[in-house]
Amino acid sequence: MTHPLARRVYDTCHLTGRFALRSGQVSDEYFDKYLFEGKPELLREVAEAMVALLPECDVLAGMEMGGIPLATVMSQLTGLPTVFVRKQAKEYGTAKVAEGGPVDGLRVVVIEDVVTTGGALLASCGHLRSPTPDAVGVAQPI
Repeated sequence: MTHPLARRVYDTCHLTGRFALRSGQVSDEYFDKYLFEGKPELLREVAEAMVALLPECDVLAGMEMGGIPLATVMSQLTGLPTVFVRKQAKEYGTAKVAEGGPVDGLRVVVIEDVVTTGGALLASCGHLRSPTPDAVGVAQPI
């Protein structure tokens, strides 16, 4: 690991011990991404590095849950609006997948903190692209 920022993130988030993983397996190492997101100075540095990689876009979309703090700081740095993307639409109220504003017809960059297989990220992108009103955050009367 040669980049100083990567080293600081690793040193902050890499834990050793005994950890039960979502898969049911047990590991003696764990990467707790929320540890860097909870440190304002480190979160800002990561967001600044990510801003440098942004293509032209109209809105940032922070993925539930770890992408939200990154997208929020990136929004502050760029002035771009941000929406907050749920893994699935809530079943009450406005039944939105994306909270915070419209995405229809806009160039959206989806922000995530850690991606392993990309399955949840791809599913959320599909919801954001969906032409159905409930998928893009328009309230539907009952």
